[in-house]
Amino acid sequence: MGASDVVGVTLIRSTRLCPVSFAYAAAGGETGLVFTAGAMPIDVEGQVTAPGDLAAQTRQALANLQIALEDAGATIRDVLKTTVYVASSDPGDLIDAWKEVRAVFGDHNVPGTCLGVTVLACPGQLVEIEAIAAAPGQQAD
Repeated sequence: MGASDVVGVTLIRSTRLCPVSFAYAAAGGETGLVFTAGAMPIDVEGQVTAPGDLAAQTRQALANLQIALEDAGATIRDVLKTTVYVASSDPGDLIDAWKEVRAVFGDHNVPGTCLGVTVLACPGQLVEIEAIAAAPGQQAD
């Protein structure tokens, strides 16, 4: 994990995920809040996984989200809110993605939003998930 501090903000750059030109998460100084970038269903080479398989892509995005959270000192249990973007206008697809999210979060049923969008960043990408968490090690006293 690599991090850089700028005006009370720590940018978290994961060494366990695909190298990108942005931070995978940012921690807000004394607030203890962690904001993740949208976790994408990509492998360490930056390739979209499981073309055409929304459930598998959602599981990969969730696995990547968990790594970004861990690198920021948080876990799924520390998440305060999620936003799930699904590249579809079919409500059934949104429900399918949400089921995968709920399976990972279990009884930690935080507020969340799941919405259909026209397109996501990578060709073939069907889902993206972002979260806000409270990292226990970074909270103010």
